[in-house]
Amino acid sequence: MDLIPESFQRLFPDKPFFYQSEMQYNRRLSDFNANIRLHNNTIAVNLNLQWKDIDNEIKIGLIQTLLLKILHQKKNSSNIDLYHNFIRNIPLLTPKTKSDPLLENSFQRVNQVFFNGNLELPNVAWGQPTFRKLACYNYHNDTVTVSSLFQEAPPEIVDYLMYHELLHKQQSFKYKNGRSSFHSPEFRRAENLYPHKEKIDREINSLVRHKRVKNPFRSFFRFF
Repeated sequence: MDLIPESFQRLFPDKPFFYQSEMQYNRRLSDFNANIRLHNNTIAVNLNLQWKDIDNEIKIGLIQTLLLKILHQKKNSSNIDLYHNFIRNIPLLTPKTKSDPLLENSFQRVNQVFFNGNLELPNVAWGQPTFRKLACYNYHNDTVTVSSLFQEAPPEIVDYLMYHELLHKQQSFKYKNGRSSFHSPEFRRAENLYPHKEKIDREINSLVRHKRVKNPFRSFFRFF
């Protein structure tokens, strides 16, 4: 089965598929990642090698999601739902290979206090000392990454960053009308329940401003 034409035809049964198609697997992409390119009437899809043994129906949902992006369309399908359900369950399948004692201790504190100890330990790692992305959760490899700007920060700041990312792990994401939502109203309500949130936000701002003295080119930050 040529998955790219098949994915297109299931999305648009009344439209002809007049593109050339290329699909390949490689190790260069990160875990369960993929990308798509449209050039000179050729649609090329590259998938991380981990996709090779995944069921074709799930891969069709992935390819359909990519097709909708490059074609600037909003649509849903049973295959897209299947793909997003698979992505939500990747944390259960992902081996835990990244751990840092400080971040693992933060996870244990936050998990016990705010999640009743119900969350499984994800991969936890320090990232680059970036001002733009202070912390993020990657659904594709079940990893919480925290900017190394905070390696010497007080525990309450690290725990606050960890809490935000663990909310992503707990609540996953919502997919509707061709768009993924990572900060739903439910997410924002849970985020605002964190004790002394406004005070810690101010402390983070102060810490970031201090760190930026040597890096004046970065002027904003955000969570992911």
